[in-house]
Amino acid sequence: MFARKLTIERIDSAGIAYPCPIKWIDNFAMRNFTNDAIFDDTLPIADGLLEVGNRVPLDQLHVKMEDWFRRKSYLAPGDQLRITEQVAAHDEVSSSAT
Repeated sequence: MFARKLTIERIDSAGIAYPCPIKWIDNFAMRNFTNDAIFDDTLPIADGLLEVGNRVPLDQLHVKMEDWFRRKSYLAPGDQLRITEQVAAHDEVSSSAT
């Protein structure tokens, strides 16, 4: 069910990446604010780490998670959210950031 591992990072205005605290990720994962069952397939693992099912679209996850983090004031106005899928060493890494 949780076949994909994601790295969730806050990028500050200087471009420095920080793993998002598990508290933030868990708050997003446990809060059914989207009314979209597609985000039920998420499991926070540790700071900066989230496992998701194959049906979770990364682009929608990025938009919804960043919106939630901004509403909770986790991200400063100049901060960005970066979500990167961890893949095998021989594969390319896909990411999304705004």
